[in-house]
Amino acid sequence: MECKIKNDMGTIFIAEDVLLKVVGYAALECYGIVAMSSKRAKDGFVEWLGRENLSKGVQLRMVDNQLDVDLFIVVEYGISVAEVCKTIVEVVRYKLESMTGVQVRSVNISVEGIRV
Repeated sequence: MECKIKNDMGTIFIAEDVLLKVVGYAALECYGIVAMSSKRAKDGFVEWLGRENLSKGVQLRMVDNQLDVDLFIVVEYGISVAEVCKTIVEVVRYKLESMTGVQVRSVNISVEGIRV
């Protein structure tokens, strides 16, 4: 999926990999998140992803020229999961919109584990 932004000077194409990395790095900046998780955690196997594989913990969908973001994360034990998720939503939305110009419709978070 490639993102296309049109303006009066032309068209900008942003590769999906760029968007995935922006989301991954923005999420990891947030306090309380320990790691990104692979989407296979529902099978009972949580694979923690390093910085080189952040895109595996993120899914993107384009709906009506707006972006839906799904994140799969592992949070730190003892931290308010609701507050961590609220912060992640705000930071990811801000970073994507300010860095790429893409409008974000929603940011959905699946907490796949807690690290003690």
